[in-house]
Amino acid sequence: MVYIGARILFKRTGLAILNPILVSVAVLILFLVLTGVPYETYTQGGGMVEFWLKPAVVALGVPLYKQLSTIRKQILPIIAAELAGCVAGVVSVVLLAQAMGASREVVLSLASKSVTTPIAMEVTAAVGGLPPLTAAVVVCVGIFGGMTGFRVMKMTRVKSPMARGLAMGTAAHALGTTAAIEHGGSRYGAWASLGLTLNGLFTALLTPTLLAVMGY
Repeated sequence: MVYIGARILFKRTGLAILNPILVSVAVLILFLVLTGVPYETYTQGGGMVEFWLKPAVVALGVPLYKQLSTIRKQILPIIAAELAGCVAGVVSVVLLAQAMGASREVVLSLASKSVTTPIAMEVTAAVGGLPPLTAAVVVCVGIFGGMTGFRVMKMTRVKSPMARGLAMGTAAHALGTTAAIEHGGSRYGAWASLGLTLNGLFTALLTPTLLAVMGY
């Protein structure tokens, strides 16, 4: 109910700060604080939502299938771009966290920040980080990317639907994909879904190696 109301508010105002996910999170936090409901109780009630995150990611294959012929023609540059995006995403956040004095556990928890929550939490658990911290950071990254992604690409004159969609899916996972669909329909959404999927795959495969090379 909160999310539906937040979407209506966002559509009527068009203000980026009123992103439906951001508003929903803020309202739910306020609700839990005011009512005194423990977070553990809330997570029990939301267990089914967390469970359905995994098959929901699989559903993103539908727009991909619709663009399959185009994807086949561009497969090499797509893979090259996704590998670059994956490596840049992991390395940049690790270096930034190091520079700001983050502990080892925090650094490990931030490494997979740009992939969708189920994948990010599994990667973090595998490398010895804190999955709950990763989940929170992933949401923040998705909200920020959804709010600012297209504005940044407009300023940098990135106009290709393929480039825009891939960038949103790669940098801001499912929330970026949602923003891409709302911005440009299924054409943008297909590329964003591909970016989300490939970055999730590459991040799961490469993060342990990248962390090891960087001394973790």
